[in-house]
Amino acid sequence: MALKNYEIVLVFSLSKGEEAAQALKTKFTDLISKHGTLGEVEEWRKLAYPINYETEGYYVIAQFSSEESFPAELDRVINITDGVLRSLIVAKGE
Repeated sequence: MALKNYEIVLVFSLSKGEEAAQALKTKFTDLISKHGTLGEVEEWRKLAYPINYETEGYYVIAQFSSEESFPAELDRVINITDGVLRSLIVAKGE
């Protein structure tokens, strides 16, 4: 099957500490690596505006390639994981 290119943005809560946010980052990058090819990963800290009364968050932006069915499963896992404030998965143009 042909692989498509995607970009994912995740914002993790820092309310449970830096270690919890790092664990979430590892969880999702490992999941992406298992089902596709993980590319460049960037990290940020400051939120532009408060989300759920939190002013700091742990941003992870990653590029990856996978089969077309995987992003839906990834989104499902993200939505049932505590500590994720926001997420967005975008298919990148050719």
